[in-house]
Amino acid sequence: MSKVFVVGGSGRVATDLIKDLVENGNKVVAGSRNPEKIIKLDGVTAVKLDLHAEMEEIAKIMDGCDVVYFVAGSRGKDLLQTDAFGAVKTMMAAERDDIERYIMLSSMYALQPQMWSKYKALADITDYNIAKFFADNYLIHNTKLASTIVQPASLTEEPGTGMVTLGDGKDTTNPIPDVAKVLADTLKYKDTIGHIIMMRSGKTPIDDALSNVGDPVAYNNAGLAD
Repeated sequence: MSKVFVVGGSGRVATDLIKDLVENGNKVVAGSRNPEKIIKLDGVTAVKLDLHAEMEEIAKIMDGCDVVYFVAGSRGKDLLQTDAFGAVKTMMAAERDDIERYIMLSSMYALQPQMWSKYKALADITDYNIAKFFADNYLIHNTKLASTIVQPASLTEEPGTGMVTLGDGKDTTNPIPDVAKVLADTLKYKDTIGHIIMMRSGKTPIDDALSNVGDPVAYNNAGLAD
């Protein structure tokens, strides 16, 4: 069992993620600017978290946790201070608190700008992908965190299937419950550390996919931005 801090705890993905983390036997501290909107479950503590705050304040709120999930998103309204630098401050805070494990919700091809114009769904969220590009790069190059970056295709508010395809490929979609399940179950598999996990809807059970991720590809040799 881990004590998990969820950044962006009142969001769409976070709600399902928190359910899955608790079901997996974890204790959850969920942070949001609107803690009253965080799902109420046994084993879940809601706290007020403002990503505009200083890093030291964020570190105090996260202190005592074993894992950090970043699933916050401003939905285009506050990209710099939430999606980009807000994420960076939580990474700094995790290192300040000696929290080693960090799991980031990102976006398909966020580290490959050359791909954005090839898919309308990505072209429509270019500013978001720019924010994630810098946040993901900081996580990889400027921290020593045991990190995993999950990069789903477009999110849809549909029932989960429990099935995925991992890796790059044609731009498709992901039901939010499946994204949340991949995020939650990533914590169960240490082999996911160091991975950038691209995910799309597919036909492989999530547990099977995550238990066979293989060795991480060296970042600079993965066709990604340096």
